Amino acid sequence: MTGSARILDMAERERIAAAIGRAEAGTAGEIIVLVAARAGLYRSPGLALALVVALALPWPLILLTDLGAGQIALAQAVGVLATLLLTLNESPRIALTPRRWRRERAHAAARREFFAHGLTGTRGRTGVLVYVALAERYAEVVADKGVRSRVEEAQWRAIVSDLLSAAGRDALGEGLVAAVERVGAVLKAELPGSHSDNQLPNRVIVLD
Repeated sequence: MTGSARILDMAERERIAAAIGRAEAGTAGEIIVLVAARAGLYRSPGLALALVVALALPWPLILLTDLGAGQIALAQAVGVLATLLLTLNESPRIALTPRRWRRERAHAAARREFFAHGLTGTRGRTGVLVYVALAERYAEVVADKGVRSRVEEAQWRAIVSDLLSAAGRDALGEGLVAAVERVGAVLKAELPGSHSDNQLPNRVIVLD
């Protein structure tokens, strides 16, 4: 999936923003796209691994070598330091985190961003967030209650599946344009109406 060093360039962001404008035409829905490099920092797995190394490393040295206590303590310190240095990198920390935890973290982050960007304040409660967390390889469509009452979750899952496939082949911008277009088609079918009063800006939010 696209890395945080190149989440979306300006041309891609402009194309997605234009797609949002087109998608909102003919519906009262409001769409925001948010792409985050990650949903969390995942420091705990690295600290847990360092603790395991600290507890486990001395025993084979005690049982299988003639090293003295000072040498074993030094080896223990070196092992812990090496583990902490390794987990300064984001990739090992994420790899050490169970997939279920990563999905739960990203799901919670999507909900936070939905509230933080005013999507619950639209008239008719018709806000929709297209959320992507790149490090977790996670995407979700979060809809307010005015949309949830009319749209089956299965429709969003199909859109998310194709979006993740596009991101996986390094076509995140293209995938987001397609996702926004499909969200707009769902809104026009289920919530037709006028969008003459645009309540939220048509922009892409990127969190590095």
